[in-house]
Amino acid sequence: MANAYDVVVIGAGTGGYVAAIRAVQLGLGVAVVERQPALGGTCLNWGCIPTKALLEHAHALKVAQRAKEWGISFGGGTPAIDMAQVHARKDRIVKGLTGGVAFLFKKHKIEWIKGSARLLGGGAIEVGGDEPRRLTAREIVVATGSSARSVPGVAVDHARVIISDDAIHVREVPRSIAILGSGPIGVEFASIFNRLGSQVTLIELLPRVVPLEDEAVSAELEKAFRKLKIRIMTGTTVTGAAADADGVALTAARPDGTTESLRADYLLVATGRGPVTDGLGAEEVGLQLERGYIRVDDLYRTAVPGISAVGDVITLGWPGHPQLAHLSSMEGVVAAERIAGLEVRPLNYDHVPACTYCDPEIGSVGLTEQEARERGYDVTVGTFPFGVLGRAKIAGEVEGFVKIVADKKYDEVLGVHMIGLRATELVAEATLALRMECTVEELVRTIHAHPTMSEAVGEAAHAAHGGAIHL
Repeated sequence: MANAYDVVVIGAGTGGYVAAIRAVQLGLGVAVVERQPALGGTCLNWGCIPTKALLEHAHALKVAQRAKEWGISFGGGTPAIDMAQVHARKDRIVKGLTGGVAFLFKKHKIEWIKGSARLLGGGAIEVGGDEPRRLTAREIVVATGSSARSVPGVAVDHARVIISDDAIHVREVPRSIAILGSGPIGVEFASIFNRLGSQVTLIELLPRVVPLEDEAVSAELEKAFRKLKIRIMTGTTVTGAAADADGVALTAARPDGTTESLRADYLLVATGRGPVTDGLGAEEVGLQLERGYIRVDDLYRTAVPGISAVGDVITLGWPGHPQLAHLSSMEGVVAAERIAGLEVRPLNYDHVPACTYCDPEIGSVGLTEQEARERGYDVTVGTFPFGVLGRAKIAGEVEGFVKIVADKKYDEVLGVHMIGLRATELVAEATLALRMECTVEELVRTIHAHPTMSEAVGEAAHAAHGGAIHL
């Protein structure tokens, strides 16, 4: 069994396993150290895939509940959700996809070394576990990812006060659930549990939900959630959470200075994720850490020659590095290509698409209107509602809009923000538009097929130039 490699990747999430595959494609000998029992990291095992599976089941229930409108009969029965079947199907999907990554490792002859890695310096790595080993590598890529974190005053017990890793395994539909944090994780679980029949309370410290999105998107999602009877408490701080056998008692400080007490069967803490570097030996070998994140340059080199890092565990020296699976994968590709000697260029982080799979969905890329103005652009905006479109009416999903933010001087598209049916798919066109430095005029002249949801992108471009055709 070999112990010397061209590249050793620590972590087999979406950043690590993609970096490993790309390095092998470029002729390098690669091993991956991963301590979890399955490959794929948070995304495949606890994040992107299982949560989206639950969302699809919640959407299926939503359609079934509207069966009469669609001309579908259940013989007088009332649609109900079977959570055992939901979880069984979710688990099959996860198992199939993690097994697919294992197949790719075999196909590319990537060795999976099971255990926890510790950096020793000089290209050496100690792997602890059932079969301890000492590895050496010309290049090391750290891709250890992130884990859920809580807030002061709220202790996670994984029974009643839970994190997203726990929430995907809740076997019953709670009567009530409070969700702390309205970022992507919080609003996605709000949609899941609301559609399944739970009474949902969404608590956010900042003045608006999905606070990183364009303000118009935040307002639209809040309107949609209130229509669904999701209680929204913005500008609110949870000051205490006491769990017992039947639920959680919460105290919260409201924007007006008052204190409110509330109770729920569960409290889901969705206040963000922190880097996984404990036990890695990062500082001991000279890696520069900032708030636990590994500092890298724009090509993912750390302060130590021969060690790179990608994904959720890194910082590039500016706040807000997006923790997104697809970004981790692209960073892994860039790092592997640089290590293999290819000419590579830094990524443009203004061009990273963000997808939030709540109901209605959110897809966004580029600058928000506020960010564009803060950067000094003379901004023009075009907005078009999905509800006007034939495809939206046919699908019975008429909420939301597409909003284009552009530079008036050069007509360049600076950002596209959308909320509504298939927004997470439509954002791909917007991402390409930004990468190609597309103008609004080019979007106007791009033929969008009819009837589709994508027509809203072309119509929003028309609106930015003075008037949508169908509005």
